[in-house]
Amino acid sequence: MPKVVDPVERRLEVAAAVWRVVRRDGLERASVRNVAREAGLSAGSLRHYFATQSELLAFTLRMIMERIERRIAALPAEPDPRRRAERVLAELLPMDAERAAENEVWLAFTARSMVDPELRALRNEGYDALRAGCRGLVEALGSRHVEAETDRLHALVDGLAVHAATRPDVATPEAMRAAVAAHLDSLA
Repeated sequence: MPKVVDPVERRLEVAAAVWRVVRRDGLERASVRNVAREAGLSAGSLRHYFATQSELLAFTLRMIMERIERRIAALPAEPDPRRRAERVLAELLPMDAERAAENEVWLAFTARSMVDPELRALRNEGYDALRAGCRGLVEALGSRHVEAETDRLHALVDGLAVHAATRPDVATPEAMRAAVAAHLDSLA
């Protein structure tokens, strides 16, 4: 009797293989052949789930966005807008190994999006969602300068994410929490 394969689960397994290849070897090595090998599949089998490399990469980028959205949605209700902002921002920043992996893969894909229209559209969607989230936090904190403070918070989050990827020894979770706290203090 042939083995029954859950296509949704298999696509997630393949996306996880993309992460491993990207983190270990770089995005340029995330070919269909290399990802298939990492996932324990033949290239032909992988093409049953993803017709092109672009489709494979777009699915992986979308998965990162959905993971972040689920984590934020799962946060417990928090009536204090300052505490809510701290919790949400902690979910966006690479505060642990899982989020550091997401961050590294996201940044690799961001660079690739400069030449891949499908990834560019997803990158823009992610950018817009982050900016809207920052705006919501700024509004909840009662800032009188919503646009300027949204720009500042968005830049802080992006900057901390890049610093954490390039210099995790300096941009530690503690340092990122302190930077976020200082920024939120400046909004009060």
